[in-house]
Amino acid sequence: MTEKKPALSGQCDCGAVQFTMTSPPLFTHCCHCTWCQRETGSAFALNAMIETDRLALEKGKVEMTNTPSASGRGQDIARCPACHVALWSHYPEAGEKIAFVRVGTLKTGHGIAPDVHIYTSTKQDWVKLNEGVPGFEEFYDPLECWPEKSLARYMALMLN
Repeated sequence: MTEKKPALSGQCDCGAVQFTMTSPPLFTHCCHCTWCQRETGSAFALNAMIETDRLALEKGKVEMTNTPSASGRGQDIARCPACHVALWSHYPEAGEKIAFVRVGTLKTGHGIAPDVHIYTSTKQDWVKLNEGVPGFEEFYDPLECWPEKSLARYMALMLN
């Protein structure tokens, strides 16, 4: 994605929590692991990764919930305290510096397609992967998949 795209806004179901992504995401995962399937009650989770300081809370407050994960280190999920919709999460690797925004909560999120499919070894058999989008049975090496501009943003964030 180019840096010139407009900000993306999102919200929970009831509208009590509203937020804006002030820049395009770093990278977007379509995760097919069984943990994401259980958590979403669907076939996969579509998460747009962005620096948390580029995620502006416009209305309301989120409630953080820790859920288990395959790594044993869990993830912290930002939920609306009223309708409990998951808006974004933080994983231990990057902590609170990176938010994994649920693309389905974005008002104009239909323009955000996966950059990569991960944990395809456990994807639902009926799910057909996008042609031309890399897919990995487990995880992948970001140095091999991420655009240079996204890697630079990530490295700058992690060095601070």
